[in-house]
Amino acid sequence: MLRQDSSEPLLQGILRSALLRPTDRVLVAVSGGPDSTALLVALHELGFQVVAAHFDHALRAGSGEVADLVGALCARLGVQLVAARRDAPMPRGSVQAGARALRYEFFEHARAEVAADSVALAHTADDVVEGTVLHLMRGCGLSGLRGMPARRGVYVRPLMAVWRKEVVEFLQRRGIAAYQDPANSDPQFARARVRHEILPALERDRPGIRRRFFAVARRAAAIQAGIEQVAADRLGESAITRWELALMPEPVATEVIKGMYSNAGGRLPALSRSHVRSMLRLAAGAAGGRGVDLPGGRRFRIVGDLMEIYTPAQSSNAPRLEVKRCDGCDDSDAAHLKADLTIRLGFRSPGLRMRPAGGRGSRKLQDILVDARVPREDRDSWPLVFAGDQLAWVPGIAVDSDLRSAKGEPALHVAISPMPDRSQSKVARLETPISPRGESS
Repeated sequence: MLRQDSSEPLLQGILRSALLRPTDRVLVAVSGGPDSTALLVALHELGFQVVAAHFDHALRAGSGEVADLVGALCARLGVQLVAARRDAPMPRGSVQAGARALRYEFFEHARAEVAADSVALAHTADDVVEGTVLHLMRGCGLSGLRGMPARRGVYVRPLMAVWRKEVVEFLQRRGIAAYQDPANSDPQFARARVRHEILPALERDRPGIRRRFFAVARRAAAIQAGIEQVAADRLGESAITRWELALMPEPVATEVIKGMYSNAGGRLPALSRSHVRSMLRLAAGAAGGRGVDLPGGRRFRIVGDLMEIYTPAQSSNAPRLEVKRCDGCDDSDAAHLKADLTIRLGFRSPGLRMRPAGGRGSRKLQDILVDARVPREDRDSWPLVFAGDQLAWVPGIAVDSDLRSAKGEPALHVAISPMPDRSQSKVARLETPISPRGESS
């Protein structure tokens, strides 16, 4: 049973957020700083089932002492702690972005380890305002104006309506000392400049502007939540063609694109504005075959009216040719070719043709692949089986009528491992493609 009797602003702010259910098992991300320390203590006092999670980025001297401080607090509260220290090189690029990626990867492992329902992050109202100002300085849309969302999947921010001074007062009343990260005061970081220079200057000229920024951010968050709901509802209905996406209001189309990425296993908020703009342009442009590379090794592409976000096959899955004698069988993944042929594995080259069984006359391989909806970027790597220099089998698509064996006759049972199959990619599909005949290679 949760406590409901406290008048302390911080505790009331958590309860009013309604982001956590009384029965939730909550993994609390604890850096050791005042905000996350207060969040852990508050959730424990309110009666939530809590587990603390601390990740040591090992980026500065003394980080191990902060981990010890978090451990001591958890021991004092009787709270389970899951902790880890970075032991691998930092990812390439921004240190802050790399640290965030490693931290969230740790949170995912920790959440699975303790079977937590939610991961609680300790961002406050001040963080919302600072985020809004940072986004405005860089240029942003509605989602940036909100500062940060209160919920993203299992990640929640119960302190978003609590101000930093209320955090300080909460800890002082309990005699709890938290770690003060010197980076929070280092002017080389944009957020520190906003916190210690820009906002104080604005507050001197326009007293109360922090709270007005906060009110704007909350309103933007409400509108953004409505847009995200429209996009989610539309994703859950019938297929959306690329042309329908192009006609949507840009905020809704943007959230549809983000939803596709998430449904394909991508972790938000990894997509940049540049990624989203490129995908929207591709959806509104010429017929498919091109694509956009996305974070997490994924790729967005258009095939006919089909939009896909998928994980390209890795070269380690190189196809192998498997041949055995057979008197005829019903294996639909294999081709049965004449027994006296010498066969080999190969790939596409200019001028290839075949006479597909069940068809009429000779056809270009290019046209066969287009009609089978094989994306342009997959065609050069699609394995082919040859009898000498003659194309005998396009696995999963067509077999040459002159080279296949008659049913019941001795034959070569020819298979490819792994069998090429676009459905094996991790794909988010929104429309059955209509192949444009005669598409160029």
